[in-house]
Amino acid sequence: MTINIPPIKHVTFEQPGDAQVMKIITGALPALKQGQVTIKVHAAGVNGPDIKQRQGAYPAPEGTSPILGLEVAGEVIAVAEDVTQWQVGDHVCALVPGGGYAQFVNTFAEHCLPVPTGWSFIQAAALPETFFTVWGNVFMRAKLTAGETILIHGASGGIGSTAVQLAHHLGAKVLATTSSADKAEYCLGLGAAHVINYNEQCFVEPILALTHNKGVDVVLDMAGGEFINKNIKVMAMDGRMVSIAMQRGLKATVDIFRIMTKRLTWTGSTLRPQSVAAKAEIAAQLHQHVWPLLSSGVIQIPIDKVFPLSEVVSAHQYMESGAHKGKIVLSVE
Repeated sequence: MTINIPPIKHVTFEQPGDAQVMKIITGALPALKQGQVTIKVHAAGVNGPDIKQRQGAYPAPEGTSPILGLEVAGEVIAVAEDVTQWQVGDHVCALVPGGGYAQFVNTFAEHCLPVPTGWSFIQAAALPETFFTVWGNVFMRAKLTAGETILIHGASGGIGSTAVQLAHHLGAKVLATTSSADKAEYCLGLGAAHVINYNEQCFVEPILALTHNKGVDVVLDMAGGEFINKNIKVMAMDGRMVSIAMQRGLKATVDIFRIMTKRLTWTGSTLRPQSVAAKAEIAAQLHQHVWPLLSSGVIQIPIDKVFPLSEVVSAHQYMESGAHKGKIVLSVE
């Protein structure tokens, strides 16, 4: 079933730049395609890729909405004729191909998940982008298993908070880095066994000491730059590293011989350009393995701050300040 939706409010920008380039305008929602649902957005998560897109460094893939926003929570108000798994009125959170900073958005039915039991729309909007990213990289690509040790960089942000909790609750030992003492305490509260303040000391020696010189089995790297070679130093034999961001630089000088002698695997990914089928597979695995943990309250994603959609500029400025612990969410009520 499809319905006619009047022009909707959404965030846009004419030229890349700082947060001030964003503004709210009114425009038409694209027509619903096969396999899609229309969601009335109650809340949308704010993520690093949104910042990069606004800055001009992460353009929307061809054929997707240029509107910012990659995750939402809300109510299904229309479904394409071939969609059977969702009905009008269902409460969902969803990974969207763009368009999340808006009153309504279309996305693929297979990329939606039910709002976990007892969760609000604000809480649920903080789930899709981070959980798809963490599960797809840490557990599908790096194949982290119970009993292994993982090093998570930038562990106090949205991705890091998710990764620490998931790895901990699924039986891995979590070592983490962050930038301040209060963020270190926050990460310990999420389940990290030990946290290193990288502004006070290099993490290489502490990690090797904590692992009795064995090293870590998996590294989730959001830093890039000079951290890459340090990661290689602290990885165990047959270790796996997954790069998902480059906050400390696009390039690194790598010790190739150390990769060879340790038989290391270094991979990485971006989520948005992946195929509909690939994202659907991640969603299916999340529904099976992770959603029960959310509905039972075992895992909670801390919400640092909620901004109304009209204050999207302030939301981006706050994320860029690096002061947040957990997720930043836009309310679209």
